[in-house]
Amino acid sequence: MNKIFLSVVIPSYNERANLQKGVLDKVEHYLSKQKYTWEVIVVDDGSTDGSVEFVEKFVKDNPKFNLIKNNHTGKAGAVTKGVLSSNAEFILFTDMDQATPIEEIGKLLPFLQKGYDVVIGSRNSKRKGAPWTRLVMARGMMVLRTILVGISGISDTQCGFKVFRNTVAKKLFKKVFDINNGFKEISGSKVSAGFDVELLYLAQKMGYKIKEVPVNWLYVETRRVSPLKDSIDGLFDLFKIKMNSIKGIYG
Repeated sequence: MNKIFLSVVIPSYNERANLQKGVLDKVEHYLSKQKYTWEVIVVDDGSTDGSVEFVEKFVKDNPKFNLIKNNHTGKAGAVTKGVLSSNAEFILFTDMDQATPIEEIGKLLPFLQKGYDVVIGSRNSKRKGAPWTRLVMARGMMVLRTILVGISGISDTQCGFKVFRNTVAKKLFKKVFDINNGFKEISGSKVSAGFDVELLYLAQKMGYKIKEVPVNWLYVETRRVSPLKDSIDGLFDLFKIKMNSIKGIYG
C-alpha cells in the first residue's frame, strides 16, 4: 500500500453548528480534486451536542475520512492524538470552522517540498471581520510571547493552519505530549493559546526549518472564546513555557 501524501487533522468539540454548514463536504470537495493521496482524521474531543453521530454518518459515506473518539482534553490533546495517529508524508492540522479554508494548503505544500520542516499559515494584520477584542488579544499575545518566550522570526503563532513533515511532527508532538503528561481531561471548552507557542518554540529549539506563509482568513463567530478568561489562561501558558525553558525541559 502506498504511503498517503497528506493527512488533514481536524479537532472537533461540540461542532454540530459548523458541521451542519457543510464544512466537511467542502474539505472533501477540494481534496478529491487533488492529484495526491490524502485522508482526513476528525478527532472528537468528547462532544455532547450530537457532533459524534454527525461525523460517524459522514465517515460511512466518505471512506477517506476517519473518526477518532478522544477523551475531553481540549484542542491541544485532540490535535496531538490525530497527528500521532497519522502515517502520511505530510500532516496538516486545521480548524473545523475553516476560518482558513482548506484550499490554502496549496500555498504551504510547495515550501515543504523545498526543504522546510514546518510551514505555518499567517494571518498577519489581515484578520477580516474580527472584533476589536480579538485584535487586542492577538496583539497582547504577540508582545508577551516575545518578552517571555522569545520566539524569533514568527509574527503569527496562533493561526490554526500548520503542516509538518511526518518525522518532524512525530518528534514534536510526542515531546509536547510527554511534557504535558499526556494531556489531562478537562471540563468545558479551552482555547489552548500556549499549545501553538510551545510547539513552535520547541521546533526552533530542535533546529527545524520553519516557514510562515500568508493565508486567507475570515473571522468565524464562536462562543468558545472569552477575551478575559482566555487572555489570562494564555498568560499562564506563557509563564509555564518560560519556567519549563528555565528548568531545561525543552533540552
